[in-house]
Amino acid sequence: MTYDYLIVGAGLAGCVLAERLANESQRTVLLVEQREHIAGNAYDVRNEEGLFIQRYGPHIFHTKSKRVWDYLSRFTTWNGYTHRVLAQVGDRQVPLPISLATMERLFDRPFTAEQLAAYFEQRRVERSTIENARDVVVSQVGEELYELFFKNYTKKQWGLYPEQLAPEVTKRLPVRFDRDTRYFDDPYQGLPEEGFTAMVERMLESPSITLRLGTDYAQVAGCESYRRAIYTGPIDAFFDYALGRLPYRHLRFRFETLSAKQFQDVGVVNYPNEHDYTRITEFKHLYLQSHPKTTICYEYSGVEGTPCYPIPTPANRRLYDAYRARANELDNVHFVGRLAQYEYLNMDQVVERALDLFDWIRTSD
Repeated sequence: MTYDYLIVGAGLAGCVLAERLANESQRTVLLVEQREHIAGNAYDVRNEEGLFIQRYGPHIFHTKSKRVWDYLSRFTTWNGYTHRVLAQVGDRQVPLPISLATMERLFDRPFTAEQLAAYFEQRRVERSTIENARDVVVSQVGEELYELFFKNYTKKQWGLYPEQLAPEVTKRLPVRFDRDTRYFDDPYQGLPEEGFTAMVERMLESPSITLRLGTDYAQVAGCESYRRAIYTGPIDAFFDYALGRLPYRHLRFRFETLSAKQFQDVGVVNYPNEHDYTRITEFKHLYLQSHPKTTICYEYSGVEGTPCYPIPTPANRRLYDAYRARANELDNVHFVGRLAQYEYLNMDQVVERALDLFDWIRTSD
Protein backbone atom coordinates (compact mmCIF):
# COMPACT_ATOMS: atom_id res chain seq x y z
CA MET A 1 0.00 0.00 0.00
CA THR A 2 1.14 3.53 -0.73
CA TYR A 3 0.08 6.04 1.92
CA ASP A 4 -0.59 9.63 0.98
CA TYR A 5 1.24 10.82 4.10
CA LEU A 6 3.69 9.48 6.62
CA ILE A 7 3.45 11.49 9.84
CA VAL A 8 6.23 11.08 12.39
CA GLY A 9 5.13 11.76 15.96
CA ALA A 10 1.72 11.29 17.61
CA GLY A 11 1.81 14.42 19.73
CA LEU A 12 -0.65 17.24 19.15
CA ALA A 13 0.94 18.47 15.91
CA GLY A 14 1.03 15.04 14.30
CA CYS A 15 -2.44 14.06 15.45
CA VAL A 16 -4.07 17.31 14.31
CA LEU A 17 -2.56 16.86 10.86
CA ALA A 18 -3.49 13.17 10.71
CA GLU A 19 -7.09 14.01 11.60
CA ARG A 20 -7.36 16.88 9.11
CA LEU A 21 -5.74 14.99 6.25
CA ALA A 22 -7.88 11.91 6.83
CA ASN A 23 -11.24 13.55 7.51
CA GLU A 24 -11.08 16.81 5.58
CA SER A 25 -8.93 15.81 2.61
CA GLN A 26 -9.69 12.06 2.46
CA ARG A 27 -5.99 11.18 2.51
CA THR A 28 -4.52 7.94 3.87
CA VAL A 29 -2.09 8.47 6.73
CA LEU A 30 0.52 6.28 8.40
CA LEU A 31 1.16 7.80 11.84
CA VAL A 32 4.20 6.46 13.69
CA GLU A 33 5.22 7.18 17.27
CA GLN A 34 8.41 6.14 19.00
CA ARG A 35 6.75 6.01 22.42
CA GLU A 36 4.15 3.45 23.42
CA HIS A 37 1.40 6.06 23.71
CA ILE A 38 -0.22 8.94 21.85
CA ALA A 39 -0.68 12.60 22.94
CA GLY A 40 3.02 13.40 23.34
CA ASN A 41 3.96 15.18 26.54
CA ALA A 42 0.29 15.93 27.22
CA TYR A 43 -0.30 12.20 27.80
CA ASP A 44 -2.45 11.57 30.87
CA VAL A 45 -3.72 8.42 32.53
CA ARG A 46 -5.47 7.30 35.71
CA ASN A 47 -3.14 5.68 38.23
CA GLU A 48 -3.96 2.67 40.39
CA GLU A 49 -5.91 4.91 42.77
CA GLY A 50 -8.10 6.22 39.95
CA LEU A 51 -6.47 9.65 40.08
CA PHE A 52 -5.56 11.42 36.85
CA ILE A 53 -1.86 12.15 36.45
CA GLN A 54 0.17 13.65 33.66
CA ARG A 55 3.35 11.67 33.04
CA TYR A 56 5.33 14.66 31.75
CA GLY A 57 4.32 17.41 34.12
CA PRO A 58 1.38 19.83 34.17
CA HIS A 59 -0.34 20.65 30.88
CA ILE A 60 -3.22 23.12 30.96
CA PHE A 61 -4.78 24.14 27.70
CA HIS A 62 -5.29 27.87 27.19
CA THR A 63 -5.70 30.03 24.13
CA LYS A 64 -6.95 33.31 22.76
CA SER A 65 -7.75 31.62 19.45
CA LYS A 66 -11.40 30.73 18.97
CA ARG A 67 -10.38 28.82 15.85
CA VAL A 68 -8.10 26.51 17.87
CA TRP A 69 -10.59 26.15 20.72
CA ASP A 70 -13.48 25.33 18.41
CA TYR A 71 -11.39 22.78 16.53
CA LEU A 72 -10.36 20.84 19.64
CA SER A 73 -13.87 21.11 21.07
CA ARG A 74 -15.01 18.75 18.31
CA PHE A 75 -13.21 16.00 20.24
CA THR A 76 -13.82 16.92 23.87
CA THR A 77 -15.78 18.92 26.38
CA TRP A 78 -13.78 21.04 28.81
CA ASN A 79 -13.82 20.90 32.59
CA GLY A 80 -13.67 24.65 33.25
CA TYR A 81 -10.46 24.54 35.29
CA THR A 82 -8.75 27.90 35.81
CA HIS A 83 -5.02 27.63 36.43
CA ARG A 84 -3.46 29.32 39.46
CA VAL A 85 0.18 29.15 40.51
CA LEU A 86 1.87 30.08 43.76
CA ALA A 87 5.57 30.70 44.36
CA GLN A 88 7.24 29.76 47.64
CA VAL A 89 9.26 32.84 48.62
CA GLY A 90 10.80 32.57 52.06
CA ASP A 91 8.09 31.61 54.53
CA ARG A 92 5.11 32.53 52.34
CA GLN A 93 3.41 31.58 49.12
CA VAL A 94 2.49 34.34 46.70
CA PRO A 95 0.54 34.30 43.42
CA LEU A 96 2.19 34.32 40.00
CA PRO A 97 2.40 36.18 37.71
CA ILE A 98 3.42 39.30 39.65
CA SER A 99 0.35 41.42 40.40
CA LEU A 100 -1.13 43.59 43.12
CA ALA A 101 -2.07 40.39 44.96
CA THR A 102 1.53 39.17 44.78
CA MET A 103 3.03 42.39 46.10
CA GLU A 104 0.49 42.77 48.90
CA ARG A 105 1.13 39.27 50.17
CA LEU A 106 4.89 39.59 49.72
CA PHE A 107 5.30 42.89 51.57
CA ASP A 108 2.27 42.82 53.91
CA ARG A 109 0.99 46.18 52.72
CA PRO A 110 -1.73 47.38 50.35
CA PHE A 111 -0.91 48.55 46.83
CA THR A 112 -2.94 50.47 44.30
CA ALA A 113 -2.20 50.12 40.60
CA GLU A 114 -0.66 53.59 40.66
CA GLN A 115 1.54 52.74 43.64
CA LEU A 116 2.71 49.53 41.98
CA ALA A 117 3.59 51.39 38.79
CA ALA A 118 5.56 53.91 40.83
CA TYR A 119 7.29 51.10 42.72
CA PHE A 120 8.45 49.52 39.45
CA GLU A 121 9.44 52.88 37.98
CA GLN A 122 11.73 53.59 40.94
CA ARG A 123 13.41 50.19 40.76
CA ARG A 124 13.55 49.21 37.13
CA VAL A 125 16.92 49.28 35.41
CA GLU A 126 17.02 51.22 32.17
CA ARG A 127 18.19 49.19 29.18
CA SER A 128 18.82 50.77 25.79
CA THR A 129 18.55 47.33 24.18
CA ILE A 130 17.09 44.11 25.54
CA GLU A 131 19.77 41.50 24.91
CA ASN A 132 18.86 38.63 27.24
CA ALA A 133 16.27 37.25 29.63
CA ARG A 134 17.71 39.16 32.60
CA ASP A 135 17.32 42.47 30.78
CA VAL A 136 13.62 41.77 30.24
CA VAL A 137 12.98 41.34 33.97
CA VAL A 138 15.14 44.07 35.50
CA SER A 139 13.92 46.62 32.94
CA GLN A 140 10.35 45.97 34.10
CA VAL A 141 10.49 45.24 37.83
CA GLY A 142 14.05 45.81 39.03
CA GLU A 143 16.71 43.77 40.77
CA GLU A 144 14.88 42.77 43.98
CA LEU A 145 12.03 40.90 42.32
CA TYR A 146 14.45 39.50 39.75
CA GLU A 147 16.45 37.93 42.59
CA LEU A 148 13.35 36.65 44.39
CA PHE A 149 11.46 35.10 41.47
CA PHE A 150 13.58 34.72 38.36
CA LYS A 151 17.33 34.34 38.84
CA ASN A 152 17.56 31.02 40.65
CA TYR A 153 14.41 29.54 39.16
CA THR A 154 15.79 30.13 35.67
CA LYS A 155 19.11 28.59 36.65
CA LYS A 156 17.33 25.47 37.95
CA GLN A 157 15.04 25.28 34.95
CA TRP A 158 17.55 25.91 32.19
CA GLY A 159 20.95 25.21 33.74
CA LEU A 160 21.85 28.78 32.74
CA TYR A 161 21.37 32.16 34.35
CA PRO A 162 18.95 34.57 32.64
CA GLU A 163 21.75 36.69 31.19
CA GLN A 164 22.85 33.62 29.22
CA LEU A 165 19.41 33.09 27.64
CA ALA A 166 17.45 34.82 24.90
CA PRO A 167 14.82 37.41 25.93
CA GLU A 168 11.96 35.10 24.94
CA VAL A 169 12.46 33.03 28.12
CA THR A 170 11.11 35.72 30.43
CA LYS A 171 8.91 37.59 27.96
CA ARG A 172 6.35 34.87 28.65
CA LEU A 173 5.87 36.17 32.22
CA PRO A 174 3.54 39.19 32.41
CA VAL A 175 3.15 41.80 35.14
CA ARG A 176 -0.40 42.76 36.14
CA PHE A 177 -1.73 45.88 37.80
CA ASP A 178 -4.82 44.21 39.26
CA ARG A 179 -5.60 41.38 41.69
CA ASP A 180 -6.35 38.75 39.08
CA THR A 181 -4.64 35.60 40.37
CA ARG A 182 -5.24 33.50 37.26
CA TYR A 183 -1.99 32.33 35.72
CA PHE A 184 -3.42 32.74 32.21
CA ASP A 185 -5.81 35.47 31.16
CA ASP A 186 -6.80 33.70 27.94
CA PRO A 187 -10.58 33.54 27.40
CA TYR A 188 -10.46 29.80 26.64
CA GLN A 189 -8.80 27.48 29.14
CA GLY A 190 -9.23 24.19 30.93
CA LEU A 191 -8.57 20.47 30.58
CA PRO A 192 -10.51 17.90 28.57
CA GLU A 193 -13.07 16.35 30.91
CA GLU A 194 -11.84 12.84 30.12
CA GLY A 195 -8.21 13.84 29.68
CA PHE A 196 -5.91 14.78 26.81
CA THR A 197 -5.29 11.16 25.84
CA ALA A 198 -9.01 10.51 25.33
CA MET A 199 -9.31 13.69 23.27
CA VAL A 200 -6.47 12.62 20.99
CA GLU A 201 -7.88 9.09 20.67
CA ARG A 202 -11.06 10.59 19.22
CA MET A 203 -9.00 12.56 16.72
CA LEU A 204 -7.50 9.33 15.38
CA GLU A 205 -10.70 7.32 14.92
CA SER A 206 -10.72 7.58 11.12
CA PRO A 207 -10.18 4.28 9.25
CA SER A 208 -7.88 6.26 6.94
CA ILE A 209 -5.33 6.61 9.79
CA THR A 210 -2.97 3.72 10.55
CA LEU A 211 -1.28 4.19 13.92
CA ARG A 212 1.90 2.36 14.90
CA LEU A 213 3.24 2.90 18.41
CA GLY A 214 6.73 1.96 19.54
CA THR A 215 7.90 2.61 16.00
CA ASP A 216 10.86 4.73 15.03
CA TYR A 217 10.87 6.79 11.85
CA ALA A 218 13.90 4.88 10.57
CA GLN A 219 11.93 1.61 10.80
CA VAL A 220 9.42 2.74 8.20
CA ALA A 221 11.23 5.35 6.10
CA GLY A 222 12.92 2.79 3.93
CA CYS A 223 10.27 0.09 3.75
CA GLU A 224 6.90 1.89 3.53
CA SER A 225 5.64 3.69 0.45
CA TYR A 226 4.24 7.20 0.88
CA ARG A 227 3.97 10.37 -1.19
CA ARG A 228 4.83 12.99 1.40
CA ALA A 229 6.02 13.14 5.01
CA ILE A 230 5.31 15.38 7.98
CA TYR A 231 7.98 15.29 10.66
CA THR A 232 7.38 16.49 14.25
CA GLY A 233 10.46 15.01 15.91
CA PRO A 234 13.84 16.66 16.61
CA ILE A 235 15.06 18.26 13.41
CA ASP A 236 18.70 17.38 14.13
CA ALA A 237 17.77 13.69 14.48
CA PHE A 238 16.09 13.78 11.05
CA PHE A 239 19.43 14.75 9.54
CA ASP A 240 21.36 12.22 11.66
CA TYR A 241 22.96 15.04 13.66
CA ALA A 242 25.12 15.90 10.65
CA LEU A 243 25.75 19.45 11.92
CA GLY A 244 25.83 18.58 15.62
CA ARG A 245 23.20 18.05 18.30
CA LEU A 246 20.73 20.72 19.28
CA PRO A 247 20.70 20.86 23.09
CA TYR A 248 17.52 20.41 25.13
CA ARG A 249 16.71 20.88 28.77
CA HIS A 250 15.37 17.59 30.13
CA LEU A 251 12.80 16.95 32.83
CA ARG A 252 12.35 14.09 35.25
CA PHE A 253 9.43 13.51 37.56
CA ARG A 254 8.91 11.92 40.96
CA PHE A 255 5.34 10.96 41.86
CA GLU A 256 3.92 10.38 45.34
CA THR A 257 0.39 9.32 46.30
CA LEU A 258 -0.60 10.57 49.75
CA SER A 259 -3.40 9.60 52.11
CA ALA A 260 -4.71 13.15 52.21
CA LYS A 261 -7.50 14.95 50.41
CA GLN A 262 -5.24 17.87 49.53
CA PHE A 263 -1.52 18.64 49.63
CA GLN A 264 -1.41 22.28 48.48
CA ASP A 265 -3.83 25.11 47.81
CA VAL A 266 -3.40 25.24 44.02
CA GLY A 267 -2.44 22.95 41.19
CA VAL A 268 1.16 24.14 40.93
CA VAL A 269 3.56 25.65 43.45
CA ASN A 270 6.90 26.95 42.13
CA TYR A 271 10.08 26.88 44.20
CA PRO A 272 12.34 29.63 42.82
CA ASN A 273 15.07 29.35 45.44
CA GLU A 274 14.80 26.47 47.90
CA HIS A 275 15.08 22.78 46.98
CA ASP A 276 16.46 21.15 43.86
CA TYR A 277 13.01 20.68 42.28
CA THR A 278 11.41 23.53 40.36
CA ARG A 279 7.77 22.90 41.20
CA ILE A 280 5.21 20.54 42.71
CA THR A 281 2.01 19.69 40.86
CA GLU A 282 -1.12 18.32 42.53
CA PHE A 283 -3.21 16.91 39.71
CA LYS A 284 -6.54 16.77 41.58
CA HIS A 285 -6.82 20.53 41.20
CA LEU A 286 -6.32 20.34 37.43
CA TYR A 287 -8.92 17.59 36.89
CA LEU A 288 -11.34 18.85 39.55
CA GLN A 289 -11.33 15.39 41.12
CA SER A 290 -12.78 14.48 44.49
CA HIS A 291 -10.91 11.59 46.12
CA PRO A 292 -9.72 10.63 49.63
CA LYS A 293 -6.13 10.46 48.33
CA THR A 294 -4.02 12.75 46.19
CA THR A 295 -1.04 12.36 43.84
CA ILE A 296 1.68 14.98 43.62
CA CYS A 297 4.61 15.31 41.26
CA TYR A 298 8.03 16.80 41.98
CA GLU A 299 9.63 18.19 38.81
CA TYR A 300 13.38 18.36 38.27
CA SER A 301 15.20 19.98 35.37
CA GLY A 302 18.54 18.69 34.15
CA VAL A 303 20.48 16.93 31.43
CA GLU A 304 18.70 13.58 31.83
CA GLY A 305 15.08 12.57 31.43
CA THR A 306 12.53 13.68 28.85
CA PRO A 307 13.78 16.34 26.38
CA CYS A 308 11.26 19.16 26.71
CA TYR A 309 12.69 22.62 26.27
CA PRO A 310 14.81 23.87 23.36
CA ILE A 311 17.50 26.05 24.94
CA PRO A 312 17.25 29.55 23.43
CA THR A 313 20.78 30.85 23.01
CA PRO A 314 22.20 32.62 19.95
CA ALA A 315 24.53 29.70 19.18
CA ASN A 316 21.70 27.18 19.33
CA ARG A 317 19.57 29.38 17.11
CA ARG A 318 22.34 29.50 14.50
CA LEU A 319 22.62 25.72 14.55
CA TYR A 320 18.87 25.35 14.15
CA ASP A 321 18.89 27.81 11.26
CA ALA A 322 21.48 25.67 9.52
CA TYR A 323 19.26 22.59 9.89
CA ARG A 324 16.25 24.62 8.79
CA ALA A 325 18.10 25.58 5.61
CA ARG A 326 18.57 21.89 4.85
CA ALA A 327 14.91 21.20 5.58
CA ASN A 328 13.85 23.93 3.16
CA GLU A 329 15.61 22.06 0.36
CA LEU A 330 13.22 19.10 0.74
CA ASP A 331 10.10 19.25 -1.38
CA ASN A 332 8.19 16.34 0.12
CA VAL A 333 8.81 16.73 3.88
CA HIS A 334 7.14 19.28 6.18
CA PHE A 335 8.54 20.10 9.64
CA VAL A 336 6.21 21.30 12.39
CA GLY A 337 6.06 21.33 16.19
CA ARG A 338 8.26 22.19 19.15
CA LEU A 339 11.05 19.73 18.37
CA ALA A 340 10.99 20.12 14.60
CA GLN A 341 11.01 23.91 14.82
CA TYR A 342 13.26 24.08 17.91
CA GLU A 343 10.99 26.53 19.68
CA TYR A 344 9.15 26.53 22.98
CA LEU A 345 5.49 26.46 21.96
CA ASN A 346 2.35 26.28 24.06
CA MET A 347 -0.16 23.62 23.11
CA ASP A 348 -2.44 26.07 21.35
CA GLN A 349 0.48 27.34 19.28
CA VAL A 350 1.29 23.78 18.24
CA VAL A 351 -2.31 23.19 17.18
CA GLU A 352 -2.44 26.49 15.32
CA ARG A 353 0.74 25.77 13.39
CA ALA A 354 -0.55 22.33 12.48
CA LEU A 355 -3.83 23.82 11.24
CA ASP A 356 -1.91 26.45 9.27
CA LEU A 357 0.24 23.76 7.67
CA PHE A 358 -2.87 21.78 6.76
CA ASP A 359 -4.40 24.86 5.12
CA TRP A 360 -1.24 25.29 3.07
CA ILE A 361 -1.18 21.61 2.10
CA ARG A 362 -4.85 21.70 1.12
CA THR A 363 -4.30 24.55 -1.32
CA SER A 364 -1.02 23.28 -2.77
CA ASP A 365 -1.24 19.47 -2.72
